[in-house]
Amino acid sequence: MNSSVNGGGNESRILRPFRPNIRQASVIIPKTGQRVRRSVTLGISPGLTASNGNGAANEHSPLLGAPKARPKPSDAPRLFMRVARRIYHNGLDFAKSRTGKGVLKCSIAYLLGSLATFVPAIAAMLGQHDGKHMVATITVYFHPARSQGSMFEAVVLASMAFAYAAFIGFTSMGISIFFRQVVNLVIIGHIIVLVVFCGGGLGFVGWIKQRLGHPLVNISCSLTSLAIITVLTKEGAVQAARFSDDKIVQVLKMIVMGVIATTAVSFLIFPVSARTDLRENLISFTDSLSEVLASTTGCFLVGSEEEMKSPQYRTAMDKYKSQLASVEKNLVEARYEHYIVGREGEFRLEAKVVDCMQRLAQNIGGLRSAATTQFLILAQPGLGIPNGRRPGVLKVTGTTGPENSTALEVIDETPEVRQGEPSTESASRDSTNSTLTPSDVFAEFIEHLGPSIKSLVYTLRSILDDLPFGPAPHYDFTIDTHYRSSLEAAVKLYNQSRQVALSKIYDTNKVDKEWSLDVEADYEEVAASCGVFSYALQDFANEMIMYLDVLDELKLEIEERPNGRTWNWLRFWRRKQDSGMSEEAGSINTIDQEADVLGSAPKRSPVPKNTRRYQLWKTFAIFRRDDTKFAIKVGAGAALYALPSFLSATRPFYQRFRGEWGLLSYMLVCSMTIGASNTTGYARFLGTCIGAVCAIVAWELSDENPFALAAFGWLMSLWTAYIIVAQGKGPMGRFIMLTYNLSALYAYSLSVKDLDDDDDEGGISPIITDITFHRTAAVLSGCVWGLIITRFIWPISARQKLKDGLSVLWLRMGLIWKRRPVECRLQGKTSNAYMDLQEELHLHKYLAKLEKFRDSAASEVSLRGPFAAASYNRMLETTGGMLDALHAMNVMILKETNLSSGEAAILRSTTSERAQLSLRITHLFQVIASSIKLEYPLNDALPSIDHTRDRLLAKVFSFRKEEKAGLISSDEDFALLYSYALVTGQLAKAMKDIASELEILFGVWDEDVLELQ
Repeated sequence: MNSSVNGGGNESRILRPFRPNIRQASVIIPKTGQRVRRSVTLGISPGLTASNGNGAANEHSPLLGAPKARPKPSDAPRLFMRVARRIYHNGLDFAKSRTGKGVLKCSIAYLLGSLATFVPAIAAMLGQHDGKHMVATITVYFHPARSQGSMFEAVVLASMAFAYAAFIGFTSMGISIFFRQVVNLVIIGHIIVLVVFCGGGLGFVGWIKQRLGHPLVNISCSLTSLAIITVLTKEGAVQAARFSDDKIVQVLKMIVMGVIATTAVSFLIFPVSARTDLRENLISFTDSLSEVLASTTGCFLVGSEEEMKSPQYRTAMDKYKSQLASVEKNLVEARYEHYIVGREGEFRLEAKVVDCMQRLAQNIGGLRSAATTQFLILAQPGLGIPNGRRPGVLKVTGTTGPENSTALEVIDETPEVRQGEPSTESASRDSTNSTLTPSDVFAEFIEHLGPSIKSLVYTLRSILDDLPFGPAPHYDFTIDTHYRSSLEAAVKLYNQSRQVALSKIYDTNKVDKEWSLDVEADYEEVAASCGVFSYALQDFANEMIMYLDVLDELKLEIEERPNGRTWNWLRFWRRKQDSGMSEEAGSINTIDQEADVLGSAPKRSPVPKNTRRYQLWKTFAIFRRDDTKFAIKVGAGAALYALPSFLSATRPFYQRFRGEWGLLSYMLVCSMTIGASNTTGYARFLGTCIGAVCAIVAWELSDENPFALAAFGWLMSLWTAYIIVAQGKGPMGRFIMLTYNLSALYAYSLSVKDLDDDDDEGGISPIITDITFHRTAAVLSGCVWGLIITRFIWPISARQKLKDGLSVLWLRMGLIWKRRPVECRLQGKTSNAYMDLQEELHLHKYLAKLEKFRDSAASEVSLRGPFAAASYNRMLETTGGMLDALHAMNVMILKETNLSSGEAAILRSTTSERAQLSLRITHLFQVIASSIKLEYPLNDALPSIDHTRDRLLAKVFSFRKEEKAGLISSDEDFALLYSYALVTGQLAKAMKDIASELEILFGVWDEDVLELQ
């Protein structure tokens, strides 16, 4: 928008909170359905207020703080007791917390798992092979500090991991036996086993791990890798071409023991239910939703962006986002619990509830977008400065104390303005202002729309604060029978009040005046932001009605269960599209099968189509994918590392230095990108060194005493469980315990003659330093080999993938906008002609994939300098905002399929302006995508869409002035075009922000950049 100022361009502006004289308004009391007229306040959320009574700084606080008195020597014992008491209480609070209980559960499960090494009767069940410490390791990997649903999932994945490892092991033995006893070509058999089953089998494991990207899947892949490596390279049956199921049976027994131990602890000691967690999350999320709704509406009404930038508001938003992510996670885990007990119908309805919550969250995004656009408008200088008034400074009425700054103010019981009689403030503005500023227009909108907005928000917040469940442990439904009818009445009252207010706003004596293009654009832009906010609030209320309906269905299902318990998921022979994760739970898909559709830049085929060369090129397209290349190079590296175990000359060396653990380390280190491999390799090696030192200390202090070793192991498990559960550093904690088990527990098995190779590494008198040295050397070699494979064979740089991915994503967004979203409605095309829901899901998944590349890029070392994490963070955040804007446009298009006559007339009158605007936006997408792809600076003269957008808004304003417009169009007919104008403004600002970041990254045009060589 044009931001020129007549005579006041050099004045500094201060945007102050705006509280107009909001007239009296009727509200609906949700619990009774009564329509009342009284003073109502929505209150201030405790989490959004800054208390000055607890030491918080205020305007009277000294800048350097109050001087602290030094403790006297005589106060030292008292100070020590105070610190000790504080530490004791903090420790006690942590022990009582859910995290503390989870740490304790992990240590108990580990202690049970270590009994397979220390108790002779249990160890005898596992035979004379080594590796009994794997039982304890399994309790660390599949730790019990998870919900029951997650434990069910872990059991399923562990079973699948064993089944795959057993298939690879038995098939490899069969191939080796066939080529030795039938064909008499044992070397060929070894080559096939090494290439196909070792390389191909482990390559497939690496592909699965990267493809699914699920924490439990990663752990299962580590387990199956260990089993495959042990059978193929360590046991010796494949090399000797003989059939032996001893090791496979032992692995099965160890998996069963470990899973039973961790499952028993999870279910019997402080059990955690995902279904209960889901209900607690829904309660917390609705409370957060209520806070964000009230505070966002309050910010919009006062016209101040300061509130949305405050730490309190950001804290509320962070809590709201974390609760939404937690709801999705717990829904996935609750599915297993529901299916086990035969409550499939309850799960489907809970999935519907979560889907409704997600749509409510999307509507909150629409409210925030409209409010943000409004702040940008008010921040612009006005087009006229009547009576010396500074542009953008809104008239303040009422008090503006800090205690009221974030709340929706009281709906005043002041006399209403009679029909046809302008308010005092409106008359004042009309008499004094020769031109309109955005602040004037917004003040008039809020003066008329404010009461109806606040009344509806009051009703919505009252319902949200009470839904959906009561307190623990019963979580009874809190749905009142009057809620739905009260909300419908509130929506009806809101629509009526809004229509009356808008009819006053678009008064003919103001619209019919002759204004400049910039003033008309100002007027319509403010109208668009206020209109979109009011429409988004109406959509939120309508979605709340659907939410109440689904809660009623869920209540009926839980309390009466009309269909009884069902286990239809067991009928695997019946192909059902709805397996509990259908469209009702489409937002919680855990397997990303389509995200790679944006994985590479669009390319022209190197040969003409309809030829054999083209068909061949197309057939082998799968081998050009990054995940396929990753699987191939992982498999090739595994086969090369395992090669010494198949050669008689090098096999003793491989066994002495525990090459199987080096190969396992290689599998754990290999990641899709160089940065991720660096991060994992560092954690793997550091954890191994720490675990080795701890094993040496524990072994020397315990003097081979099993009770002392068990106590040391329990203390180790407490520490590492805190690292895994409390700090979230799973790989580090698991690597420490894995090395400790490999050294200390293995040494104990040697000392009690529990192995068939007692002479290894000291025999019955284990040399703990040799044991730890061999394992540390093996781990280091595996880590180095993994880094070499990742770095020099088809290297995939996270930095480059991030740049290329952003380029492709921006080009894809430009292609979507090139389809001219509003045009599909005007031409009668399907709503999917703009962007269907599947494509939108792929875009968001791809953005999440780029965020992972961003995290990995920070670990990559480059001579060009450190990774510019801050700039890329801001660009990713801005890109997410653009995707939200595209979603908002998509919601408006999908809302109604049939155009009214007035809406069609409005769209036809703005066809030319919209076409030019779409081309400009598409061009800008291409410009920023080319800049980051080529790593070249942007041109100083970027195309601007402000003037083109102003012409569109002015055209809408002129449409209102035509006499026929008043006859055929209504306020609802402008909703789609207002959303279009709002989205284009957001895209324009977002691309300006990205252009600024690109200038920081790549600089500006100069002679060095364009030097010809």
